[in-house]
Amino acid sequence: MVVHLAFLRAVNLGPKRVFPKADIHRVVGEVGFDEIETHLNTGNVRFGTRMRARPKIEVALERAFARDRGFEVPTIVFSAAEFVQVAADTARLDDEHPGLARHYVYLLKEPLDADRVAEVEARADERGRMIVLGRAAHALLRPGYQDGQVDPLAAANLLGVATNRNANVVRTLAAKWC
Repeated sequence: MVVHLAFLRAVNLGPKRVFPKADIHRVVGEVGFDEIETHLNTGNVRFGTRMRARPKIEVALERAFARDRGFEVPTIVFSAAEFVQVAADTARLDDEHPGLARHYVYLLKEPLDADRVAEVEARADERGRMIVLGRAAHALLRPGYQDGQVDPLAAANLLGVATNRNANVVRTLAAKWC
């Protein structure tokens, strides 16, 4: 049994994309996964499975979520070991960039090619910068970047299928679930 974490994109963001964590838990169990836990009501779920191939796990979950909800739910899956590395990178970047106003971590369905990484990282300006490490793109935002804005560098549209979590959530989930 391998532990995985799934991050659901664009759920519970309004009246039409409601997916309560109890329902997420139920649907993940119906897929045949076990040791299921959810965190808050933001589309974070931990589970165990004998399946090994990440794309197959993502497809199984996305199909089950769509059947249950009636809308697409893009799902990004990391093994616990992969997510430990994302959390370690997050902590290291925080240490290397003291005084950040915000640190958002975009979790990517697929890794970016070198040209796309260069394009994303070139978005740096006085508001902050992006650093791509594997299937995670870190938005390191300086004070004054415009509070409340998640994508002031306009880089999210370059990332493909992705969802973001703040650095605190990434660290919390790694400590709790990995």
